Amino acid sequence: MASVRRRGTTVAVLLGLLLAVPACGPVAERQARELRVGYDSLDGTRAVWPPRGSLAGDATATSAVTEAVRAWRSPIDDRAHLPSSGILWSGAVDGVPLALVAADVPGESASWLLQLTGRDGRYEVTRASEYTDPGYLVYADVLPLHLPDGRRYLTSGRVERLLGPDGRALLLTDGLTGAVKVPECRAVPVTATLRATESLPRGRAADRLLDLGVATADPRYPLVRDDTGSGRRALDGLDTCMLADEQGPFGSIPRRIGDRDAPRSVPESWPMEKVAVRAIGEMMLGGGADPGDLEQLTWETDAGTMTAVVYRPAGDGTPVVSPADRSNPLQTYVLPVPGQPLVVLTWRGNRDASLSVPPGTPRLVDRPGLVVVPLPAARQTFSLATAEKTYYRSAGGR
Repeated sequence: MASVRRRGTTVAVLLGLLLAVPACGPVAERQARELRVGYDSLDGTRAVWPPRGSLAGDATATSAVTEAVRAWRSPIDDRAHLPSSGILWSGAVDGVPLALVAADVPGESASWLLQLTGRDGRYEVTRASEYTDPGYLVYADVLPLHLPDGRRYLTSGRVERLLGPDGRALLLTDGLTGAVKVPECRAVPVTATLRATESLPRGRAADRLLDLGVATADPRYPLVRDDTGSGRRALDGLDTCMLADEQGPFGSIPRRIGDRDAPRSVPESWPMEKVAVRAIGEMMLGGGADPGDLEQLTWETDAGTMTAVVYRPAGDGTPVVSPADRSNPLQTYVLPVPGQPLVVLTWRGNRDASLSVPPGTPRLVDRPGLVVVPLPAARQTFSLATAEKTYYRSAGGR
């Protein structure tokens, strides 16, 4: 177990990748002039990120990549720390120079995946995404790229096989896959088989991930851990571009740095792992013949557990999703149903709890643990009384 400091929060992270390895951290000169090629982490005797790519041994390419990374800045103007960063792959794809860098940004206590493209002997950072799992990017085994021909994945030295969204094994050349068909706005599974190593004596047959789609915008990291497969079921049929929107669950809570929002940074509501869904009831809208389903979506982020509600109308109607709500005893969601915006209130685990709504408010749905009311024009307060405490939440207005 290791503690990783990230934006002022100490998070205990199980570093199963390199836990048994005494030399799992970077070893480099304090004032590195150039980025290392590869990363000097070992799992037993196996190099996790060895130098790879046809330009890995090219000193000129390494120097050019280093200069580009040195000039790069994060959305809040922090720079990469070269001694603890490294070039994971350097070569050419379809004749175009490409480099992938794991960049350590100490000011944010964050790791970034930088994708650099070369031209006329110079490189520039063309994509930059922040690794959303608290910890170092080099502890991951599958890293996403997006090139003009589609998605590709770079795998660590621990990966024996990688299955694409169609369940078929992807061809790996020097750790890099060919182009993979990944939709723009739909979550699809990617599954790695990990070799037996010192930290994983039996290997791992199915290290599951979800790719949220190639339309995911930087700096949002598009891969989400899905160890149990619950995320694949939860996001089935949902538009991930809608989920990632500023009003959608994954994008609706902005990052706070100091006392200000940081809209160019990864939202606090961006998923990291444990995406799941549970049914909470049915609801009929607009005089439809059949009721639609209400579901509660939950997921883990760097800032804690987030939740949202999803309304799936009967038939082939388009699902409606709410913005995120941090985990609370009384969950309050604004569901933007076209022409009929609603407030959905849910709670769990207390049969004696009593929900109070403002006088005159019609309850469109009223069941234990679930109340749905029209969105009030002015801000109104709702309260949940339990034997121990009364919880208050507000919704409506601007």
